[in-house]
Amino acid sequence: MDKKLRIGWFSFTCCEDSTIIFTELLNTHYRDWLKKIEFVHARVLMKKNTKEIKEMDVAFVEGAISSDGQEAKLKKIREKAKILVAIGSCAINGSPSNQRNFFNQANIEEIKPILERFKYKEKVLKVSEVVKVDEIVPGCPMNETIFLDLMKKYLI
Repeated sequence: MDKKLRIGWFSFTCCEDSTIIFTELLNTHYRDWLKKIEFVHARVLMKKNTKEIKEMDVAFVEGAISSDGQEAKLKKIREKAKILVAIGSCAINGSPSNQRNFFNQANIEEIKPILERFKYKEKVLKVSEVVKVDEIVPGCPMNETIFLDLMKKYLI
């Protein structure tokens, strides 16, 4: 393979369990993947990530979207990625990060200062409510088998 697959791993509102699974998978697959992958963004793997989002072949996006800033960043990722993969339950269907979407009015009033302080959106969104998603890897944490099958698909 002459050209390496340029990938980014991005995490939004979630517990980052799929990020942990991803880093654990690197224990087994890193030597093989190193020859085939160039990480253009992976906060968990790099000492320093620039704020600039670079062109990439595949963007893996974990987590739900809970602020306007996250929404803008996700749109920029989508612009720069040929393929966008939603990773895990929060990215795919918003849950469990979107629990506050179902709060009663008393609960909403109780958390209102936090929402305002951190500039959170009124509702938490799944990734596909903001951008086009090309592939999904379900689970909480992500299904390792499906993720590895996707990696094989794009590394060919």
